Amino acid sequence: MPAQSDKQPDAPDIILSLREVTKAFTSPAGQQVRVLDGVTFDICRGECLVIMGGSGCGKSTLLNCLIGELRTNSGQIFCKTRDADEPLEITQLDEQALDRIRRKFGILFQNGALLNSLTVEQNVALPLREHTKLDDSIVDIVCTLKLEQVRMLSHRDKMPAQLSGGQKKRAGLARALALDPEILYYDEPSAGLDPVTSATIDELIIDLTRKLNVTSVVVTHEMDSAFRIADRMVMLDKGRVLRIGPRSEFERIRATPASQLTSRDDRLINQFLNGLPTGPLTDTEGISEFEQIIVTGQGWPE
Repeated sequence: MPAQSDKQPDAPDIILSLREVTKAFTSPAGQQVRVLDGVTFDICRGECLVIMGGSGCGKSTLLNCLIGELRTNSGQIFCKTRDADEPLEITQLDEQALDRIRRKFGILFQNGALLNSLTVEQNVALPLREHTKLDDSIVDIVCTLKLEQVRMLSHRDKMPAQLSGGQKKRAGLARALALDPEILYYDEPSAGLDPVTSATIDELIIDLTRKLNVTSVVVTHEMDSAFRIADRMVMLDKGRVLRIGPRSEFERIRATPASQLTSRDDRLINQFLNGLPTGPLTDTEGISEFEQIIVTGQGWPE
């Protein structure tokens, strides 16, 4: 696998920009808890950005806000597509406008989310048939190209029940590519896969990001995968951004003994990256029971 560089261009082409994004949910007892708390960062066109953090840190909620599935309580999310003169503010769009901009997105869901009643090829063709007026012959050509890109062409006539977990992920990725998206969102792409299959998916993410010049936003807690694919990384904790930076910065923190780190945030990041059982991430003393649920991931919501 080719080595990756830390992508931080001098004059970055920003495709997504988040400013003070906040999202709150109500606990069963009626308590308002912020799951996203003033999230601010930019995503550069053509990079692979990994969003990581422990269960309950807000990364899945953030992904749903980025695609417009959840409405934020406050803050702004700007998206600058190639055909737009100015960035669009996603949080202010109505459903019709959201649907139009979502056609610029591709999403690989955690379980592949294939329709079990359709073949692999029919699953890939679905976005084309729903959102375009292409002739059947063109749809067939596009499906062939997308399945070839993810190395699934020989499985085009199979039903999802006949596929392995890794094959379902690749078929889901082909469907996500069907409309030639500018941004690909991945929700735990390595979840439930063995190490070899996980590495294969990672290679696909790298390959597609580079060859198609697509922007990849990957939500994951799998560290081997994260360090293979990331140009930059974002670490969330309790809904706030602890750190955003090039992969090398997180490699340095991971390799440094926790006792030598003076910042609590750095020690927390070190604990997470190394999978240590004790440290700031698991220190829940002095916070409310509902906040402990959020921090430890032992309940709703993620």
